[in-house]
Formats: sequence, structure tokens, C-alpha cells
Amino acid sequence: MSFFTILSILLTLSALFAYINYRYIGLPSSIGLMVIALLMSLALIGLSHLGIALDDSAKAMLHGIDFNQTLLHGVLSFMLFAGALHVDINDLRQKKWPIGLLATVSVLISTVVVALLMTLVFNLMRLSIPFIHCLLFGALISPTDPIAVLGILKSAGTSKSLETKIAGESLFNDGVGVVIFVILLEVAAGTGSVTANGALLLFLKEAGGGAVLGLLTGLIAYAMLKSVDDYNVEILITLALVAGSYALADALHISGPIAVVVAGLLIGNHGRSFAMSESTREHLDTFWELTDEILNAVLFVLIGLEVMVLQFTPNFLIVGLLAIPTVLFARLFSVTVPISIMRFFEDFSPHAIKILTWGGLRGGISIALALSLPAGPSRELIVSATYIVAVFSILVQGLTLGSLVRKWASTGSATTRRS
Repeated sequence: MSFFTILSILLTLSALFAYINYRYIGLPSSIGLMVIALLMSLALIGLSHLGIALDDSAKAMLHGIDFNQTLLHGVLSFMLFAGALHVDINDLRQKKWPIGLLATVSVLISTVVVALLMTLVFNLMRLSIPFIHCLLFGALISPTDPIAVLGILKSAGTSKSLETKIAGESLFNDGVGVVIFVILLEVAAGTGSVTANGALLLFLKEAGGGAVLGLLTGLIAYAMLKSVDDYNVEILITLALVAGSYALADALHISGPIAVVVAGLLIGNHGRSFAMSESTREHLDTFWELTDEILNAVLFVLIGLEVMVLQFTPNFLIVGLLAIPTVLFARLFSVTVPISIMRFFEDFSPHAIKILTWGGLRGGISIALALSLPAGPSRELIVSATYIVAVFSILVQGLTLGSLVRKWASTGSATTRRS
């Protein structure tokens, strides 16, 4: 199939599923789209087992999509920019230590804890998986996906402080998680340094280089925005900023996600305040909000359809199910450690650890990283486990988070009144 045909099918399915969800189901938009796509995929798989091979065309289409390239080197850049565009940099500055530690230290802790526990799971299942591959799974499953979470938290009445921490963490931990994954992938391939110093230098190059590039390209775009007053031109400049920054970061082998986030924060704050008219701000916000919604819709439909091309043997299914509590425990441990230390000089809401743990959804980024693994005996197992964890987190955690946050908020308020 041609790229245009695939895009047409995905957009049509996204619109159809969005309509069905809005009219008849009423789930949060992204989750509803994935549920419908997943049910359609399972129905097609079921029909194929009955001898009605209706899923062949769908599988051919999905095999024609490079999920890793499409998301990590395409969709992700625009989604991260859209998210960063609406984050107040002053709020981030006030919460810089919690956000910084959650986006870096927590990801590192989670990566190691997942790897250690999954080693036990693989041994229990009598599967011989190298420890470096366990670390790769830990790195790709540790970054959280904020797409559905922030809307749920706002509707549930979460404190502004906790919202800022979650938004900041999710913006930066994607980039950090990708950098850690790339470093481990080079080590696994035998092309990267296995020393701690070598890994640290590569991390600083990727993350620091991405931040510097994002600042430089953001300043260039800011100067251009300040010299014109035409929202058509200014929106085009922001599009070029996202695509150009990410492509240049790729060429320089530094972190594209971090570059785009830094550029988005600069344009969304200083650019919005000093380089745009009120009319441009309104058009810019509308454009990027709509772009974000469309990309989210297509992404979650893709996640739902992807089940048709994955391998699920009984062993794979058991490993994936055991990976769910493993990843949740790693998330709990990785946020408990830094928050327990930071409570001495930073205020956290009474149930912050619970909300951060249960709200740590995994999504398209984790699946895309798993699909980028080179062919080998561990690949299909890791891809299947990643998919199972991501679907569980989106469906179960995503659908219950709002009610749990409201319950925890009410108990926290009651405790405060009693005290």
C-alpha cells in the first residue's frame, strides 16, 4: 500500500471510532479509540481462526508501517511540542528539583528494578534472556505517557502543584528514557562503551546536546516570530521548528525529544508573551491543540490494531501478565525513593506517590522502542510483554485513575480536617 492509502485508512478509522466512542461509549477519547480498535482487531483474529481471513489486508497495512520510525521520528516530535507549548515555565522552575529527579533518577531506578525482577520472571519461566535485554525492557517500559493522564487528573481535581510535577516529568522522561535505551542498545550490540564513564558521557552528550540544540533553534524561531505579525507565517515557523529541530538532532545523534521540548517551552512562554499578537496566540493554540488531538487519535488506533501482528504464545502471555505487577512495583519504588527524600524540603500532596504510581501509564513510546529492537530470540518476547503492559496501563489504570484520585483527595481532605 502507498503511504497515502495507509494514512487515509488510519484517518478514516480514527474518525469512525471517535464518532462511535462519542455517541455510544463515552470513554476518554484516546482510551475509547484504542478500545474500539483493539476489539475490532480481536474480532478479525477470531474470524480468521474460523476460516474467514478478513485480517490479511489489515496485517499487510500494519506491516507497511514502521511504528518505530512513525512515532519516534515523526509523531512524537509534534506531540511533545504541543504539550510543552502549554506548560508554564515558571511553574516548572518552581518545581525543578522534583521534576528533574522524577524524570531522571526515577527512570534509572525503574530501569534497574524492572531488569532485576524480570530476570527472576524469565528464570521462573525457564527462559534464557541476557541481562542486557532485561535492562532494555526496563528502559523502554519506564517512561510514562501523559496523553490521557493529565486530562483525567484535571477533571478529578488534582492539585496544581502535582499536575505541574506530572506534566514536567512526562515531558522530560520520554527523552531521558529514549537516551538510556539508545545507550543500552549500543552496549547490547557491542558498539557502545560498557564503562560507567562512557555511558555517562554518552548520556550527557545526548541529553545536554538536545537541550542546547532546542534552545538555539527556539531562539532562532523566536527572533523570526518577533519580526512578523501574520499567524499563517508564524504557525508555519513553529512547524518548521519542530520538524527541523528533530531532524537536525537525529543527524547530530543527540536527543530529538529533549530538543523539541526545550524549543516548545521557549516558544510557549517567551514567544507567546513577547513575539505574538493576541490573534496569533489564539490561532496557534487552536492549531496545535487540533494537531495534538488528531495525532493522539491516530496513535491510539494504531496501538489497538497492532495486536494483529504480534506473537502471543502461552509463555509470552504469562511473561506479559507477570510483567504488569513488576512494572507497577518498579514505578512505586522509583517514585517513593526520591519523593521520600524531597519531602524534607518540598511539599507533596498526601497521596502523591499513589497518584504518580497508578498514573504512570505506558503507551506508544514504549511499544515503538520495543519494535525498534533488532531481530533476535528476545525481541518478540519483549515486544509482546511491552504491548500487554501498555494495554493494561491504558485500559485499567487509565479508566480507574479519575475515581481513585477523587477518593484519595477526599480522604486527604478528611484527614486534614481531623488534624
